[in-house]
Amino acid sequence: MSTTRNPALTGKDRRIVAAEFADLYRAGSSIRGIARQTGRSYGCVRYLLLDAGVKLRPRGSSARARTH
Repeated sequence: MSTTRNPALTGKDRRIVAAEFADLYRAGSSIRGIARQTGRSYGCVRYLLLDAGVKLRPRGSSARARTH
C-alpha cells in the first residue's frame, strides 16, 4: 500500500493550483517557501510554476531589495 502526502493534480485542479503558486511566486515567495507552505515538493512547485508560464528568478535572487 502506497501513501502520498498530496493527491496528484490533474486537469482543472492542476491549472488552479499552478495559478495560485504563480501568484505567490510573483509576490516574492521562493519555490522552497511555497513548497513548505503547501506541503508540495520543490520539484512539484517548480513544474507547476513553469506550467503556469512563470519566468523563474535566478538562483539565490530575492524579490526584496538587499540592504548591505
